[in-house]
Amino acid sequence: MPRYGTKKLHLDIQGDMEKNNIKMGRDKFLKFCRHQRLLVPRTKRCFITTDSKHFFHKSPNLIKSLIPTHAEQVFVNDITYVKLQDRYVYLALVTDLYSKKVMGYKLDDNMKAAMVKEALAMALKNCQHNRQTIIHHSDRGIQYCCPDYSEFATNEGMILSTTEKYDPYENAVAERINGILKYEFGLIKAIPSIEVAGKMLSQAVKVYNNERRHCSLQMKTPAYAHTHQDHIYKSYSKANRRCVEHGNKSLKNDLQLYPQTANGDHQKIEESRLVDKIIGKQKMIKQTHKFE
Repeated sequence: MPRYGTKKLHLDIQGDMEKNNIKMGRDKFLKFCRHQRLLVPRTKRCFITTDSKHFFHKSPNLIKSLIPTHAEQVFVNDITYVKLQDRYVYLALVTDLYSKKVMGYKLDDNMKAAMVKEALAMALKNCQHNRQTIIHHSDRGIQYCCPDYSEFATNEGMILSTTEKYDPYENAVAERINGILKYEFGLIKAIPSIEVAGKMLSQAVKVYNNERRHCSLQMKTPAYAHTHQDHIYKSYSKANRRCVEHGNKSLKNDLQLYPQTANGDHQKIEESRLVDKIIGKQKMIKQTHKFE
């Protein structure tokens, strides 16, 4: 995989290096790649796909300080562009926040609500754990806030959440997955046609989910992390790192107060608490709107 990263590449070829009696640690391997000019320079983002200047209702940000504890707790959503030789087309992605697995996607030549609806429908179809409710987080784009899409999502049991500011860091995981698929799997280049782009996208998602390691997943693949759910969520926000550490300790203390269920699943307890908290918050917001 091009643009895979030296840490993950070093881990993958470690067995071959040992067979050939090559002793080279991770940092030395990085220096070697830099000296041989094998590192890929970063490029700047130059295309805007978010239209947030609209009068549709924008939901509060429910994941601002949330610590995901399992898969299919939060889906993050975003739209990006794919360049063809004669025009641009658009890609809607749905990613699981905890496991970083791409759950659904849709490539189209427009950015209408139908595109993001199809991506979400695929994500729900690919669910493994049968959660009753899932938080749906996105930016403030018109596609996600329009009644056609918001009603579809809520009817499917989604709890809507949007960014509060025009800041991509409030939807950082979705932005990151966009970049990985485009820059590491060749979708950033001018592609001959939308049909070819669709085939490339399908292959890229398959390889990404099942073969690409993630540092934030303790060097596991998204598919493995989604199924096993045995890693501690890693936050890249400096403000949330202390919250993550404190949250993990609190979760362990809370679980000790409750007996283990028949199937050994403590997550139902924590999930029900989260849902009750969010529903209560949404009721407060509705009451506030009545008096305004």
